[in-house]
Amino acid sequence: MRNAPPAIATLALTKDYGAHRGVFDLDLTVQKGEVFGFLGPNGAGKTTTIRLLMGMIHPTRGTATIFGLDAEREAVAVKRQVGYVPGETPSFGGWRGSEIVAYVAGLRGAVPEAVITSLAKRLDLDLGRRYREYSHGNKQKLLLVIAFMHRPPVLILDEPTGGLDPLHQQVFYELVREARDAGATVFLSSHVLSEVEHVCDHVGIVRQGTLATVGTLAELIGVRARRIEIDFASDSPIARLRAVPGLEKIDVRGHHVSGILRGEVEPLLAAIAGQRVVDFQSREPSLEEIFLAYYWGEA
Repeated sequence: MRNAPPAIATLALTKDYGAHRGVFDLDLTVQKGEVFGFLGPNGAGKTTTIRLLMGMIHPTRGTATIFGLDAEREAVAVKRQVGYVPGETPSFGGWRGSEIVAYVAGLRGAVPEAVITSLAKRLDLDLGRRYREYSHGNKQKLLLVIAFMHRPPVLILDEPTGGLDPLHQQVFYELVREARDAGATVFLSSHVLSEVEHVCDHVGIVRQGTLATVGTLAELIGVRARRIEIDFASDSPIARLRAVPGLEKIDVRGHHVSGILRGEVEPLLAAIAGQRVVDFQSREPSLEEIFLAYYWGEA
C-alpha cells in the first residue's frame, strides 16, 4: 500500500524576482495533523512561499504540492482543500459581513450556519456591519471566519493575527489547536515569536528567501543549551571562559559575562572556581535569541 503524501511538500521551490528577492530552492515537508510555523521578518519570503502554495503565482522552478496535488497545475483542486488567510486584506466594498460569508460559503458548500455563528461570536465579530466600516482587526476576524468555517484539512495562514488584540489572539490560538486536534494541518507564517511558541509543533526559519533551519521548538532552542549570565565581583576570567567547551556567543560587559552553553556545566564551574561570583543565572535561550542568531548568520 502506498504511503499517503504529506500535507504540504516543496522540492527546490524557487521564485526569483531578481536582485536576490524571492524564494530559493525551498525543500520543505509538513505532515498531516501538525502545526508548522514559517518564521521570518517581513521581506524574508514568507508571503511569496504561501502564494506559491496557493497557486497564485508561478514558480521559476521546482514544485509545491498539497496532499499530492500540484499547486500550480491543480490549483483549483488545491483550493478546495485549503482554508486561506492572505497577508493583504482584500476589498469587499459595501457588502455586509454576513453577505461575504454567505457568498464564500455558497462556493464551498455544506458550511453549517451554526459553525459560522459560533466563530463570529467567539471572535466578537458583528456580521451585520458593512465591510468598509470594519476596523483592520475586524477585517482580519472576518478572514479567519472564512478560513475556518468549512473545517478544511489544510489551513494556510499568512500573518493571521495582524490587527487582533491580545484577547482575540488567544481565541485564534484555541481555533488552531482545535483544528489540529480534529486532524487538520496548519501552515502559519509569522514574525511574532510568541505566536509560534503558543501553537506550533515544528518551526522553519526563512532567511533572505532561503530556509535556514527546520526543527521542533525543543530542537531549535536546544534541549541542553543554556543561556548563562554571570556577574563577577571583579574582572572576569575571560581567557578561561573562552576555553570552556560549548560556551558560545560570549559577551563581556564590565564584570558581566553572558553566553550560550551547549554541553556540560562542570567545565564552566571549573573555569570560574576561585572567582567571587555575585550572581549566576542559567536558563534556556528564548526562541527570539535563536531566531536572531539564525537570521543574522550567527548560529
